[in-house]
Amino acid sequence: MIGSRIERARSAAGLSQRALAEMVSLSAMAISKYERDEVTPGSDVLLRLAKALGVRVEYFFRSEEVHLEHVEYRKRGDLKAPEKKKILAEVEDQLERWLTLEEFLPGDWSQKFDLPPELPQCIESLNDIEAVALTLRDAWKLGHNPIPDLIDTLEEHGIRVITVPGDEDELFDGLSATCCDGMPVVVVGSRWPGDRQRFTLAHELGHLVVHGRLSKNIDEEKAANRFAGAFLAPRDAIYKTLGRKRKLLELQELVLLKAEYGMSVQGLLYRAGDLEILSQGASRGMWTFLRNNNLYDKELGEPYPPEQTRLFKQRVYRAMAEELIGESKAAELLGIPLIELRQCRHMECPSHAADK
Repeated sequence: MIGSRIERARSAAGLSQRALAEMVSLSAMAISKYERDEVTPGSDVLLRLAKALGVRVEYFFRSEEVHLEHVEYRKRGDLKAPEKKKILAEVEDQLERWLTLEEFLPGDWSQKFDLPPELPQCIESLNDIEAVALTLRDAWKLGHNPIPDLIDTLEEHGIRVITVPGDEDELFDGLSATCCDGMPVVVVGSRWPGDRQRFTLAHELGHLVVHGRLSKNIDEEKAANRFAGAFLAPRDAIYKTLGRKRKLLELQELVLLKAEYGMSVQGLLYRAGDLEILSQGASRGMWTFLRNNNLYDKELGEPYPPEQTRLFKQRVYRAMAEELIGESKAAELLGIPLIELRQCRHMECPSHAADK
């Protein structure tokens, strides 16, 4: 058990066995034997390993162990194996902390993901997805206004959202998976702009909603994209703002809508095309304008702020307040040193700890 913990923490840190061995003044062979559980490290070695790997010693003795299933990376297939392993290790570690917390603080906050029975069994066209998105919004009591905190919304309905730094070359484009008896897991980059995070999250929600419901002539990726747009920016709200038929949209209109709905300008332009606010010719004209003016690959307007996961941290502090866990366990669950936890409790939290 300790061996798999060491291996996972090493992968999450992006270290080879040799690199870790050098950091703790051991041989690579010793690290290999520890990871294969052929030898159990003593307390002094565990302390050195914990410091090198950026974990608390308690991590090596955690009872919960998560293994992701049905892992799917999105879009970019050139992410190298070590980077994939690093990301998976980080995701599995965060999920284990969720499960550990649920042992101390069970309740309806960890409700199971379920889709409303009102959803249609068969979706015949992409246009039908507009009503599907509204049905889910109504079932979740979201109304038709912009969703201010999409991560919180998904987590409140049983989807675990994990944020990870990603990779240095920015090749990581998100992933989806399941664990723990089918619980959906969606992973996005913590450093991404908020509009990119939100569209990825809504896209993955779209897969959960439309999978198995599409007629044979509909591509699921296109359906998930259409759902993401419809879920984030409902049809009637966009009609009210932009009108039913337009020959041209001002870019500043879309920049202002970006700030309101948390969708990129390009995403909103696709949305206007999906809803036929712009004709095909007018839509092509706007895309051509963006390309000709070197605006196609640029983020237009002010960056939309990234979202952060809050539910888990809130529950950790609640568990402390109710004396269900102590400071040491809380620090382990939050992944911060004990001294930083105490600073946070006294409202002196370092910025990097508060945002983690």
